[in-house]
Amino acid sequence: MKTVLISGGGIAGPALAFWLRRFGFAPTVVEIATAPRPGGQTVDLRGVSRVVAERMGVMPAVTQQKMHERGLEYVRADGTRSAVMHADLLDGAGPVAEIEILRGDLAAILTDATAGVEYLYGDSITELHQDTRGVDVTFASGTRRRFDLVVGADGVHSRVRRLAFGAEAEYVHHLGGYTSYFSVESPEPLDHWFKVYTAPRGRWVGLRPDHDPQCAKALLSFRSPVISYDRRDLAAQKRLVREQYAGLGWHTSKILEQLDGADDFYLDSTSRVVVPEWSRGRITLVGDAGYCGSPMAGHGTALSLVGAYVLAGELAAVDGDHARAFPAYQARMQAYVDQRMELPPGGIKMAMPMSSFGIRYRDFVLRTMTSKLMSGVVAKMAVAKPDAIELPDYSVERGHPLRVATEQAQ
Repeated sequence: MKTVLISGGGIAGPALAFWLRRFGFAPTVVEIATAPRPGGQTVDLRGVSRVVAERMGVMPAVTQQKMHERGLEYVRADGTRSAVMHADLLDGAGPVAEIEILRGDLAAILTDATAGVEYLYGDSITELHQDTRGVDVTFASGTRRRFDLVVGADGVHSRVRRLAFGAEAEYVHHLGGYTSYFSVESPEPLDHWFKVYTAPRGRWVGLRPDHDPQCAKALLSFRSPVISYDRRDLAAQKRLVREQYAGLGWHTSKILEQLDGADDFYLDSTSRVVVPEWSRGRITLVGDAGYCGSPMAGHGTALSLVGAYVLAGELAAVDGDHARAFPAYQARMQAYVDQRMELPPGGIKMAMPMSSFGIRYRDFVLRTMTSKLMSGVVAKMAVAKPDAIELPDYSVERGHPLRVATEQAQ
């Protein structure tokens, strides 16, 4: 039984562990956090990512935990509505999908689905040394172990990628902004709307509904060149956010008052990850560690779920022969990744305008799109493109094409 070390216990890591164990491998997940991370932003399941979730058998749990968002509502500093986009406007291609779930809830569901898999919480990889037969791994705890394969599922700032592929600057491209999110007591009833206030100089304050109507998920995004800060110093990061948003309207001051008490606070750059070749020998990448279009693209969860399924399936199809499976995994995923890396029209400039005129123009465009005269035309033009991938059924019972071809050749 081949052993696989997976770095990262978010979405991609547990999803990969699920499929690897299903296909007869022995996965181990190492996660630097001391426990599964709660909270986080709302993520969606649509298209082939939903198909993967259905094949995992987790959709009943997802349905129980899903959020019910009516759409996106832009508001002015005084709270009045300036533009609105209903969830069903773009026929599934808009910012709010039919299945929306908090990232922490989805991660917990996936972790529960991998009961029995070995998880190493509160630890991380510090050294990787591979040879023709395996990979020697040293952990921050001092433990040393050997695995047949290693997978980096550890996000934009992947440690596996840095150790095996090279410096982060080679693969992570800053798109001009930062985003933080954390839980707050809701300063107003959201009535299932994702509400957003935009201020000049590219500052964006959002409130998304939570399961508890008294609470909300705050999202604060701002445009900025690269900022140097210690990713382990949360107090300094919170001061940075407070400085960026001091004096703004709407509910900003009430949101900032809750910063210090937020135990799920997170801040990161708006960045894209592009790795030309996802594998080096016995080490490969999945999800944001290898391909990430940034939060603006909005497909990180889908790419993680689909990537995990395809990677595990291609390994199973050739009995764990990574030299054949890893290239097949990238070949099958590449068109889908390229499709989901695309940024929305206007990119960060449209999402977070720098001037009052830019904000008014964006709202005018949205009001035009949603008018009775134009909504039908827009819906026809913006129908979601089919996912650029066909998902094989990797189940051993039905026989994957590569497995059948291998058995016939023998």
